[in-house]
Amino acid sequence: MLVHRERISNSVDKELYQNLKKLSEQTRIPISKLLDEAIEDLLKKHSSDDK
Repeated sequence: MLVHRERISNSVDKELYQNLKKLSEQTRIPISKLLDEAIEDLLKKHSSDDK
């Protein structure tokens, strides 16, 4: 049971996924954590555009 996480399903560009997978292997950071970071950055970028 996920308490602090939400399970989602999506599809991404194959090349982006391969690069994300490589980054995860190189850094030993799980893909889910890398996606969290990317989403946070995207939300910050777009919230600063609103101001």
